[in-house]
Amino acid sequence: MELKFLGTRGEIEARMRRHRMHTSLLISHRGARVMIDCGLDWLGKLKRVDPSAIVLTHAHPDHAWGLKRGARCPVYAPEKTWQELRHYPIKERRLIKERTPTKICGITFEAFPVEHSILSPAVGYRVSAGCARIFYAPDLIFIHERGAALNGVQIYIGDGATVTRSFIRKRGKALIGHSPVRTQLTWCEKEGVPKAIITHCGSEIVTGDEREMSAKLRAIAVERHVEVRIAYDGMKVTF
Repeated sequence: MELKFLGTRGEIEARMRRHRMHTSLLISHRGARVMIDCGLDWLGKLKRVDPSAIVLTHAHPDHAWGLKRGARCPVYAPEKTWQELRHYPIKERRLIKERTPTKICGITFEAFPVEHSILSPAVGYRVSAGCARIFYAPDLIFIHERGAALNGVQIYIGDGATVTRSFIRKRGKALIGHSPVRTQLTWCEKEGVPKAIITHCGSEIVTGDEREMSAKLRAIAVERHVEVRIAYDGMKVTF
């Protein structure tokens, strides 16, 4: 399995050379190329990627609005995401049911609900192909059924909106927003996940000094016995 970080920028105004495009991950395996999320930055640019299929985590602008003109390949998403995108001219719509492994181009995706938004419910994906297993959740406060989601996972790919500051707010009884990287690394420690990659980067990472940010993350990660790195646009990981 090869991972290519097509974009690593969250829904922020800041845009730097290493974090230009909205967050998206391309997973390649045995000739198949599956793209996770397609934000507004990707509108009119899908030919550059030419994915075999697209999988969506939720319907926020930085994750799904690149599909406003449709797609030439099948698009997979949970039911609540399809409800929000019902007017998009997407011809090949495929439903992903939560906690039901779904094989897409030879790669298995299992959607786990995550807390993030009231209006646009989100999922994270446990992805496996061959002996490789990752969990991908670019926007979240917490993972429902976290133990099952992260069991045996080799790489956790998570939300870089903030490093240590909480970005969680209440709307009535519901929580919305993002957990800091520090909290996500604690999950990895508790569930035995050895490596983490941070994407969906917020202004703190995008506009901050790269060396200082990396050092700050490593210091947190060492305490939790997890190896961590910040993703950047175009970065590849093969395993």
